Amino acid sequence: MNKLILFLIFTVVVYIANGQSFSKQYYALVAKKDTVGQLQVLENWEKADANDPELYVAFFNFYVNKSHREILRLDSEMHGEEGLMIKNQDSSQTEPVGYLYEETYYDQDILKKGMDYIANGINKFPNRLDLRFGEIYMLGQIEDYENFTKQIIQAVNYSATNNDAWTWSNSKPVEDSKAFFLSSLQDYQVQLYNTESDEQLENMKRIAEAILNHYPDHVESLSNLAVVYLLNEQYDQALQPLLKAEKINPKDAIVLNNIAQTYKLMGETKKAIKYYKRTIKYGDAETKDYAQEQIDRLQGKSKATF
Repeated sequence: MNKLILFLIFTVVVYIANGQSFSKQYYALVAKKDTVGQLQVLENWEKADANDPELYVAFFNFYVNKSHREILRLDSEMHGEEGLMIKNQDSSQTEPVGYLYEETYYDQDILKKGMDYIANGINKFPNRLDLRFGEIYMLGQIEDYENFTKQIIQAVNYSATNNDAWTWSNSKPVEDSKAFFLSSLQDYQVQLYNTESDEQLENMKRIAEAILNHYPDHVESLSNLAVVYLLNEQYDQALQPLLKAEKINPKDAIVLNNIAQTYKLMGETKKAIKYYKRTIKYGDAETKDYAQEQIDRLQGKSKATF
């Protein structure tokens, strides 16, 4: 019996040592940019211990990096904020003849291998938040916002199962995991909003509703839901989550400003001014300036009407 126990302990120690060894080998080869060596180590690692979560992280990173492509493109219009303006050598022509800029994309066939590994890793180790966020990050990079949204919602739903007991690299617990999880979800909502695409408003709404289903007092999600309604000109529906958010945190300047904005769009000037004044009380310098500007406009409009 004792020999069996000692054997099991020895086996576990060997697996841990192997995992650490493979990991060190792999990342040493990453530093050398030796992709052939990296793949060989990964394959040996998988044969030795397919139940090591770091293996799935490494495979994912390997295929993401391998799928990454950068090309130089010449176009008649500028794309993004960085690029080289090309002018005709004829000094009499001031207009550029084109722009040279760097374009990034991913080889989808190669990337799929990495996405398959990270998906398998999540299935095996559902509490590993870094695996989930890695997958979500890449879905955002390739602008697959439908699956981006689905994976966020899956993570939200799972949080009710594990009570926010998330882990990270090397399966270490995430400090203040609930706050970290929710703040990260807010970053994803901002990412969808910044696409400036009406198509992503529904995804923002789906995510906000999923979060509120498990975290009904999450002020940011109440505000996000209201913003979607506002942009869709559904002012009465926007007001409901905002007023609830105000009860939870009556000093939240963003919520107060959104309430003021909603009342302004509804044509309720007095209520709008009331909430802009509250915004001034609790907002930062930029928010205060904006709120005062709105008050001045609303008061000037009211006087002109009178």
